[in-house]
Amino acid sequence: MSPLTPEQLGQAREGDAGSQRLLIRDAIAGDPKAMRALVELLTPVIQTEVSFAIRRRAIPARRDGRQDVADFVQEVFLELLANNGRTLLSWDAARGRSLPSFVRLVARRRVARIFRGHRGNPWNDDPTENEVFDRIGPASASAERRVENREKLAALLEVLRSRLSERGLVLFELLYVEQRTVKEVCQTMSMSRAAVDTWNSRLRKLVRSLTI
Repeated sequence: MSPLTPEQLGQAREGDAGSQRLLIRDAIAGDPKAMRALVELLTPVIQTEVSFAIRRRAIPARRDGRQDVADFVQEVFLELLANNGRTLLSWDAARGRSLPSFVRLVARRRVARIFRGHRGNPWNDDPTENEVFDRIGPASASAERRVENREKLAALLEVLRSRLSERGLVLFELLYVEQRTVKEVCQTMSMSRAAVDTWNSRLRKLVRSLTI
């Protein structure tokens, strides 16, 4: 196995999927130069996603989560590289997701798992997300109604998984579950405004047809 050439390394930094796969391979195999390049490539992506995910939770909790960003970034890297890089090696550009998009998804899910549990959660004395959701929900909403709504959402997501591509599912999660702005989605997915608007319209029609 020959190491990446300087040209391939440059192509990996510019977003070439094939070169990025080679970079991941060399980094996982223990090449220190490749590992440094991989960390340099992924750190800004992870930091941005982690900062957003923490800020979204910090504002309603009236906390300053900036001091926790570095720890969460490290947690994401551990997730990506654990078990000989199994998670990172599972990335496949042919499935429609770029390496930054894939890593953002891993980071978002890792942060969510940490906050759902107590192990590693820096805010483990705070209410869980479900408790916060219940508290800020309408006072007239019964526990049964909230459970029913969650079950309907879970059922809808299952149907969408069978109808949408991986990109479509990510866009649905960003636009409707996390309620990010179109501008944020454009930046996260490296898509144009027109492309996101087209997907948004398509998703809205699909959801409407499934819930009528």
